[in-house]
Amino acid sequence: MIFIGRILKFALQDIWRNFGLSFMTVLILVLMLLSVNTLWSVKVITKEAVNLIKDQVNVSVYFSANAGEKNVAEINKYVSAFPEVVDVKLQNADDVLNSFKQRHSQSKDILDALAELDKNPFGPTMIIKTREPGDYKKIIKALTVPEYENLIEAKSFDEHESAIEKIQNITSRTENVVAGLVLLFACISFLIVFNTVRSAIHTQKTEIGIKRLVGASNWFIRGPYLVESFIFSVLSMAISAVLLYVALSFVDPYLSVIFPSSFSLTNYYKSNILYVFGVQFICVLALTILSSGLAMRRQLRV
Repeated sequence: MIFIGRILKFALQDIWRNFGLSFMTVLILVLMLLSVNTLWSVKVITKEAVNLIKDQVNVSVYFSANAGEKNVAEINKYVSAFPEVVDVKLQNADDVLNSFKQRHSQSKDILDALAELDKNPFGPTMIIKTREPGDYKKIIKALTVPEYENLIEAKSFDEHESAIEKIQNITSRTENVVAGLVLLFACISFLIVFNTVRSAIHTQKTEIGIKRLVGASNWFIRGPYLVESFIFSVLSMAISAVLLYVALSFVDPYLSVIFPSSFSLTNYYKSNILYVFGVQFICVLALTILSSGLAMRRQLRV
């Protein structure tokens, strides 16, 4: 405990002696972590937006009024066998008619024309949902065969691929910019930590020489600088976490308008706090220890 206490004492002394460099180190690490979390948040929002669009995509198959239940059941079984299909919903002719009346409840002319018909002009409707939007073309092609030509009147596909592509393009550009900022701040952090440790060692060469003369081990001499790296990492993580939480409290109300579901970045970070911040802390700690280790390797030759 005395050994650890002395190392911690020397580390805090070094941080105070080089307070300006220590402050800049923590500041740059915080900026780097904020950039990382921005990149992370963009990926999460993009994934949620794409999934939201995918959930709204489906293909509707409209059967003719003379399509029998046996024919509809056969096509239903055929479509459901595709591995790309995740859900198939059937609406009988009466349900389709009622739905049509509800949609045109304000159009008296349409309802009057419909009332003059002796029978239901609509046939059943099949609503198909697949895993990916690109799978719908395969389903439509499979249904475009002579056997079903007289049974199927029309097939409609809600095309959202262009919207997904635009979202992904915008996201890709944003990610490239933010990734560049992360790399820039990482390089600056590496250099600042390196110079901070190097300056501390350079100003304490006499003290280090005395420690060696009285039998201090290499780990006792190197320990304070490694502890500094750990303190820099903990402080930067704590500050960036607070700033991130404040930022999310402003962003979430706008996201709730865009996403009708209960999606929230704050809830995402809370649910994945150990994974997200654990990975970031390990990376920051590795960066600071690596730069400190290189500085010590070059300077600790007393």
